[in-house]
Amino acid sequence: MGGVSIWHWIVVGVIVMLLFGRGKVSELMGDVAKGIKSFKKGMAEDDEPAAPTASNVDPKVIDQTKADNAAAQAQAKAEHKA
Repeated sequence: MGGVSIWHWIVVGVIVMLLFGRGKVSELMGDVAKGIKSFKKGMAEDDEPAAPTASNVDPKVIDQTKADNAAAQAQAKAEHKA
């Protein structure tokens, strides 16, 4: 009493098939599979570190970095000559 046997699951399966039809159930399972696949893809993309690109870096920072590099090179040349 109170246990769920294989016959209970078979009856539930038959009722679901009668209500929704085979096409609807297979379509639903396909949608679930697509959802799982896109979830896994999204999780994999989150693990990859985002590389800085020119589109998401402030141009002022780029200009300052270039100026700092030029100043460092000039200072290195001056020290090398001395």
